[in-house]
Amino acid sequence: MSAPQPTADTAPTDPALADSALADSAPAGPPAPARGFLARRWARLRATAEAGMSTAEYAVGTVAACAFAAVLYRVVTGDSIVSGLTDLVDTALATLS
Repeated sequence: MSAPQPTADTAPTDPALADSALADSAPAGPPAPARGFLARRWARLRATAEAGMSTAEYAVGTVAACAFAAVLYRVVTGDSIVSGLTDLVDTALATLS
């Protein structure tokens, strides 16, 4: 007959027995007080609304703004826009003189 496995109530406190079956089945992670703190903090974070952008959102926004600026620059410096603006300015100056 095999010996019963130790439980939390009958767990040996001797450090030499740390590799027993109980030590293998112990939950991983921070100690109990830290888990309570983390659980409260996580609940508080989930309860509050997001009020800003994260770093990834800033990066996507910056890339989009740069792409828009590049397209706008290409449109404004295109031949048709430059000639249209030149004609508009010439017409306005001709009206004033």
